[in-house]
Amino acid sequence: MRPPLSRRLTAQRFRGELTLPEGLLWRELKGRKVSGLHFRRQHPLGPYILDFYCEALRLAVEVDGEWHCFYDQPRRDAARDAWLAARGIRTLRIPARDILASPEAAVGRILEVIGAGPLRPAGPPPPRRGGG
Repeated sequence: MRPPLSRRLTAQRFRGELTLPEGLLWRELKGRKVSGLHFRRQHPLGPYILDFYCEALRLAVEVDGEWHCFYDQPRRDAARDAWLAARGIRTLRIPARDILASPEAAVGRILEVIGAGPLRPAGPPPPRRGGG
């Protein structure tokens, strides 16, 4: 399921261009601050680039700006969620305005999902590379 090079390069560029809500949420998620889980930002997966992804939980966290309510974006989001679900990946969508209001509350929503049954990781997080 490795994405093509062009998608990986686009994801790399997106990592340097996070929106304000994405940046605020990333500040809360990076460094295994949420239950010791490793989240990746702007993670390419198949034809998509996920805002945040936790492989241990098979959880995608998407930050939805206002445009997600207009034109064909709801249909496109539903197709994306279905594609991910077919591969065993659950999607949590958090409105950007909620993150702007309280990044901590957004993390609370993630923690609620993490506590929901089968999403718990099977064991402790893997050791960090090069650090023991």
